[in-house]
Amino acid sequence: MDSLSSGPIAEVLRRLHREADAADAPLIQAVVDEAITFEQAMQRVVDAEIKDLTGLYRGYAGNFLSVDPEFGRFLYMLARSCQAKRIVEFGSSMGISAIYMAAALRDMGGGVLIGTELEPAKAERAQANVAAAGLADLVQFRIGDARETLKPGVGGDIDMVLLDGAFTLYDSVLALLEPHLRPGAIIIGENALQQASGYIDYVRDPRNGYLSVPLPFSPGRGNELTVKTK
Repeated sequence: MDSLSSGPIAEVLRRLHREADAADAPLIQAVVDEAITFEQAMQRVVDAEIKDLTGLYRGYAGNFLSVDPEFGRFLYMLARSCQAKRIVEFGSSMGISAIYMAAALRDMGGGVLIGTELEPAKAERAQANVAAAGLADLVQFRIGDARETLKPGVGGDIDMVLLDGAFTLYDSVLALLEPHLRPGAIIIGENALQQASGYIDYVRDPRNGYLSVPLPFSPGRGNELTVKTK
């Protein structure tokens, strides 16, 4: 069973990707017009996060900043391959990546995805999009700074984590989730930038209980695949 190929979930995702392309086109065009590299653009974001993280992402409240269809299918496949029952997402935005992962939970018989989103307006749209896909019973959104909203725990062992929020907080969020990661848990760092935090150095050190590699099909993006080994 694959709910990404046809049916209501596939239709909602196609619509959302069209909306994301339209909403984010000006941001992409600005980078093109300035003739700067992807790495330079990401460094600007890192610098802006350090200066005013909340203000920066309030300015992106109307942007999706979401995964593309290929990466979404990759998330779906990872969730199915590790037979995930509890997934945590840092940075849910408008809910596209949550739909891909929750679809995997649905196709495997159920589970829970706990999403976090700093911007209330984005969280509201994410909730509506997840509901439109028929997945609302599988997804919970925690609104606010994830460093606070994840402190109470997540209700059990974590099978999969997607880090796709503020780049400079990846190590802080991992530290909160680490006690709940089961051996074999999968962690995906979307744009896990070397210069943003100590995250990359930490997960690539086997002494910390991880094996980690950059994803080869997204060169230059800093996407990292990590497995908890103990």
